[in-house]
Amino acid sequence: MTPIVALLYDFDKTLCTTDMEDYAFIPALGYTPAEFWKKANDFGRENRMDGLLAYMYTMIAECRAQGKDLKRDFLVACGRSMELFPGVREWFQRINAFGEQQGVTIEHYVLSSGLKEIIEGSGIAHHFKQIYACEFYYRDGVACWPKLDVNFTNKTQFVYRINKGVLDVTEHRALNEFMPEEKRRVPFSNMIYVGDGLTDVPSMKLTKLNGGHSIAVWQENEGVSNEMLLEGRVDFAVKADYSKGSEMEKTVFAVIDQIAASAKTAQMHVDACDRAKRTQEEA
Repeated sequence: MTPIVALLYDFDKTLCTTDMEDYAFIPALGYTPAEFWKKANDFGRENRMDGLLAYMYTMIAECRAQGKDLKRDFLVACGRSMELFPGVREWFQRINAFGEQQGVTIEHYVLSSGLKEIIEGSGIAHHFKQIYACEFYYRDGVACWPKLDVNFTNKTQFVYRINKGVLDVTEHRALNEFMPEEKRRVPFSNMIYVGDGLTDVPSMKLTKLNGGHSIAVWQENEGVSNEMLLEGRVDFAVKADYSKGSEMEKTVFAVIDQIAASAKTAQMHVDACDRAKRTQEEA
């Protein structure tokens, strides 16, 4: 089988320039991002609530207070105003083509604490094999309850799902059953995790410790990714620029090339063992 290389991305401040709710959703409520996030974070702390559930509750509550329905179509439309980093829109096809040249299949995944509905409106959602992100349950077309909460630590669950090929979030038994490394669909060593900061550390660390690769991206005036590199939490720290010829492209190409070379060496070993076995049987 053709080896699979999986690129796992955070979204906010990794593929887009800030929190995805900041572009259109929060201004539609008449708040500045700072005002909205303070309100959501204060509510979460006061009620000892998971921070992501707190912001999702605040989204529903603020819409109700203003006599507005929080509908999926509106959230998807909010994604159209998202500002992506340079080169992101052309990135996926270029990476896929390079992988094909190296004899591997590239798959792209999102692991985000942002909203799946907004990501769907970003114009790049079709490039991802799976989008794991916070999501609402809708009744009569109106958001009424969190359907999925992808917080900073439970992101690691989705790394394992990709590793084992158990992508359905409702399937837990198969996810937790023992599976030999050689049976896993995407080995950790074939994973590249791309994120922007401390909230991605658990997933980055899990990937890195199991032989995978982690890349921290940074924007101007932000030094968190370099701190993570110095602390040994990530393998690379590069600027959030996905343009052709960028440091990001060169880094990912180099890692894919390394994975492809390792896969070829492993296959040659398997083929040699098979030949030796056949020779022995014929003798």
